[in-house]
Amino acid sequence: GRLFLCGAGTSGRLAVMEASECPPTFSTPPQMIQGIMAGAPQASWEAVEGAEDNQAAGIEAAQARQLNSNDFVIGISASGRTPYVLGFLSYARQVGAGTAFLVASPPKEKVSDFLIFPKTGPEVVTGSTRLKAGTAAKMVLNMITTTAMVQIGKVYGNWMVDVHPTNEKLVARAARIVSEITGCPIDQATSLVLQTKNPKVAIVMYLKQVSQETALRLLDQHHGQLRALFEKPA
Repeated sequence: GRLFLCGAGTSGRLAVMEASECPPTFSTPPQMIQGIMAGAPQASWEAVEGAEDNQAAGIEAAQARQLNSNDFVIGISASGRTPYVLGFLSYARQVGAGTAFLVASPPKEKVSDFLIFPKTGPEVVTGSTRLKAGTAAKMVLNMITTTAMVQIGKVYGNWMVDVHPTNEKLVARAARIVSEITGCPIDQATSLVLQTKNPKVAIVMYLKQVSQETALRLLDQHHGQLRALFEKPA
């Protein structure tokens, strides 16, 4: 299934940012984790009047993405009553998708399967929910996506072994990860990363002393899980 993060204003920007950072960090396909923002793309850099108050638009956005029971939706709203987000959530529940509501002020009625309510208290600048509420929401979204990536094998130990090496910085990071896990020299790790474009494949090639094709097949057999491939069950 897919994970949808839906919000308006600051919450929408956090949703889009969280989703956009997963593909380079974990090599997830763009459709796996999607950020939905009321009034996007214009609302990304300036206010779009009335966008967050349009519940029907939230429903339409959910319908357009063909939500189904395999998907999960996290609505984000500091106030706990943003109509656009409530619309998106209502359609998600209608089709049997899992739902959670990340808020700084809980809604009066149940609108999701789970309620996530960090108790941040009043803002230093009254009403400016981009401050404590926004920071807390960002941290919670980090926790959720990172934990999910750990569980599906995108992390090994504390290394992000599915980082997508698309620039010099990320190539160097991937090479360090390969070198630290396998113990191979950094220059050899760099060569393997440049060859495979995938730290996981490079790790399997070195530790199993196999070809790239065989490494890919082994990973496929173990559902991309290095832990399952290398660690014997107790």
